[in-house]
Parts: sequence; C-alpha cells; structure tokens
Amino acid sequence: MEETKEKRIELAAFIRWINEKGWSPGTSTNYSFLHPEQEDKIVISRSGIDKTYFSEDDFMEIDREGKPAKGSEGIKPSAETLIHCELYNLFPSTRYILHTHSMPGTLLSGKKEWEEAITFSGYEVLKGLPGISTHESEVELPIFANDQDMDRFRLLIRDNQNRLQTGGFLMAKHGLYAWGNSLQEAKRHLEIYEFLLTCELNLLQIR
Repeated sequence: MEETKEKRIELAAFIRWINEKGWSPGTSTNYSFLHPEQEDKIVISRSGIDKTYFSEDDFMEIDREGKPAKGSEGIKPSAETLIHCELYNLFPSTRYILHTHSMPGTLLSGKKEWEEAITFSGYEVLKGLPGISTHESEVELPIFANDQDMDRFRLLIRDNQNRLQTGGFLMAKHGLYAWGNSLQEAKRHLEIYEFLLTCELNLLQIR
C-alpha cells in the first residue's frame, strides 16, 4: 500500500504541473497507473476534479473492465476509463497513461481528422519515441474521431493496435493520449508529442 500511495502522490504532483502548462482546462483530462501490487487493478483519476487542486485522494481503483474496485464503490471514474483499460490490455508493459487537452492537440486533431494522422519528420526529438533512432524517421500520430460510445471506441483502438506503437494518439477536437512503461517514459512521450504539435501549429500560422 505504501508504494501505491507514493505513486498517487507523484502522479498527482505531475497532474498539477500539466495543469500549469494549460493542458487541462476546466475539469478535463484523465490519468492512470497500473496498481503496483495488484495488476488486475488500475488506479485512475476521478471524474469532475479541477486539476489545479488535484491530490492523491482524487484517484480511485477500478478493475480491468472499468468497474469500481472494492473501496471505490459509488465514486465516478473518468468517462474515458475504458480507453485506459484497453491500452493496458493491448500493451502489457504499460504502467502509466496520460491524457491532455492542449490547444495544439485540440486544433490540429480537428483540422487533420480527415487525414487520420499527423506525420512528423526531421525533428530531433522524434528519437525520444519508442523504436525511433534517427530524426530522419517519419512518425505517424493517429487521429481517431471523437466518440462518446466508449465500448465502440475501445474496439477502434483494438483494431488499430498496429498504428499505436509509438506511444500516442489523438481524439479529434479532443486531445492527446500518451503512455509508457514508467511515469518518466510516459511524460517523455507526452512532452515530445505536445512539442511536435505546437511546432506544427506554429508552422501553419507562419504559412
């Protein structure tokens, strides 16, 4: 239990840092980690919490199907809980999932939705993504249409697993999901994608 508490405190602090970046307006965004002692459980942010004030007490525990675990009954999880469940199932080494609503991610995912992806190439920071060893690589960040039916969206993720090998995707006019095998790795993927999205948005404005 002590390890779980430490992870709650650590992730809560990081969530407040994300909020300071302007990536979680209102009560939006959601975050989770795989329970370190019971891998049949996920620790996830509760719904409706202003991330300015997010604390270690604002998490709840769910099972792998998104149902509240013992001790969390009656608490409302994020509406996108099943996305987290599916990502943990598809990528067993994943330990943390982070979801932001930045302006670049929201705008570009809407503008590029019909292309179903944003392609990045030539950026040095690409080397911080899984399996990328040179800036000369091309990396596709998939874009999926926003859908309030989480069971259907979960199946969409499953069907596109082969497109999700670089630790991220966008929901159109919604935001970015990034994940990793540790909080440090998930943070790296999140920061890289947010940086790349900001670069691309600025390029569009320059043009």
